[in-house]
Amino acid sequence: MKQEHFRYPFHVILHPFDGFWDMKYEGKGRVNIALIILGLLVITVILQRQYAGFLVNFNDPRTLNSLNDLSFTVLPFFLFCVANWSVTTLMDGEGKFKEIVMASGYALLPLVLINLPLTFISRFLTQEETAFYYLINSFAAFWFLYLLFIGIMTVHQFTVAKTVVALLLTVIAMGIVVFLGMLAISMATQIYYFILNIYRELLFRM
Repeated sequence: MKQEHFRYPFHVILHPFDGFWDMKYEGKGRVNIALIILGLLVITVILQRQYAGFLVNFNDPRTLNSLNDLSFTVLPFFLFCVANWSVTTLMDGEGKFKEIVMASGYALLPLVLINLPLTFISRFLTQEETAFYYLINSFAAFWFLYLLFIGIMTVHQFTVAKTVVALLLTVIAMGIVVFLGMLAISMATQIYYFILNIYRELLFRM
């Protein structure tokens, strides 16, 4: 990968309209860069949950699990991409799946840039200063949502109103997929224990 591929995400977050347009029509985006940003987000989330100052960190260190942090970061990302691709295909969106992945991944960069230094700073905050921690966290989240909105609107060539509808339907689709997934897991678990009980019953009677 060229050095400009690593610099381009910074251009996107500062000039989202031009950045996402060039990503779609000039081929400047890279899926592997988006996945690197996602990986960095996972790392910063794990560090934040484990090492943020005690005034803003209410996690019990004994119950922290990095695999859970990984699943609660990566799975929602790809679930969003799949759900958005499914919904926007029905809405005549022009975005390809890889473009959705790139737009979503590049939009995560503000969270990565802010999480790591904020985690370090949080260890030196007083009770009165924790409001700044939450303010900066909220700013990062707003920046991410703004970039995601612009990215989805650009790759699909939607209007503002249609983008809002598409994102709402995407959230609904994500909820449906999660519900069906949990239902399938529950049914599979019940079938497993049912077969296991029959097997044990047969062993006892033989």
